[in-house]
Amino acid sequence: MNLQPGPTYNATQTNGPYQYNAYAISEGKALFNQFNCSGCHSNGGGGMGPPLMDDKWIYGSDPASVFATIMEGRPNGMPSWRGRIPNYEVWRIVAYVRSMSGQASKDSASGRDDHMFTRESEQRLKELKPKQASTPPSH
Repeated sequence: MNLQPGPTYNATQTNGPYQYNAYAISEGKALFNQFNCSGCHSNGGGGMGPPLMDDKWIYGSDPASVFATIMEGRPNGMPSWRGRIPNYEVWRIVAYVRSMSGQASKDSASGRDDHMFTRESEQRLKELKPKQASTPPSH
């Protein structure tokens, strides 16, 4: 069962215009910080606002739902950004927000310069970790 606000309806999956664009995702990250989204979402880990690094989002994690959340706001704290952020910048934020929970394609996800990782990136780090090596020969 999927959680959704209001009466039950069948939501259709929508692709955002920037979900496969690494540059736009990087721009979305900058915008996320410029508009102080981290103030509530703590770089995606959650604070006053919900975490964005998991896969359980009350209002949906598809691009159209995230766009609607940013533009319209949500009860109990999420402000409406309609008229304050141009649509193309909101779509970039959408792409970045989705990338935090591993919903971006691997070749377009932006590099993370903070200490927080998604479960997917933690797994990739484990895979890249060198295997137990033997002691190097002494000269």
